[in-house]
Amino acid sequence: MATREIAGKIVHVNEEGFLTDPSEWNRDIAIELAKEEGIPELTPAHWKIIEFCRQDAGATGKAPTLRRISTMAGVSTKELFALFPKGPAKKVAKIAGLGKPEGCV
Repeated sequence: MATREIAGKIVHVNEEGFLTDPSEWNRDIAIELAKEEGIPELTPAHWKIIEFCRQDAGATGKAPTLRRISTMAGVSTKELFALFPKGPAKKVAKIAGLGKPEGCV
């Protein structure tokens, strides 16, 4: 399993760059991953979704899908695409330190 340094911390990642151990995640890592994904700043709206995804994954054992995020977090699909362009479920899962959601290519 590969490792890399993000925000001064060594973390385990898979071949696509997703953290393989969510307990290694912290907010500084999220900020750096967001920048890599083309999101220069995480706003309170971003954090609301990131925190929902981390809580949901903790309860279900897997990263939530786009439909689950929009339904359960009360955020429209349009807003998700505005906050996390080009594949919001996959991007938010990566930034939140979770595995790739099921159904994402």
